[in-house]
Amino acid sequence: MQPQPGKMLVILGLIVVAFGAFLWLGGGSLLGWFGRLPGDIRIERPGFRFYAPIVSMLLVSVVLSLLLWLVRRFGG
Repeated sequence: MQPQPGKMLVILGLIVVAFGAFLWLGGGSLLGWFGRLPGDIRIERPGFRFYAPIVSMLLVSVVLSLLLWLVRRFGG
């Protein structure tokens, strides 16, 4: 059976909406550590602010790669 891209997009959209609602309704306090990991670069000076969340984005990449691998492995 061929994968149905429309169905997958709807499911992905519902997941994104559920995660957004979770953060909007106060669940964001559980993720307060995100963006403040060791290795995230933050430079603040008067009139200048630079922020590069390197380790946080590596963590997001690893989690998404694992999720996509699981979907491909067990999703059919």
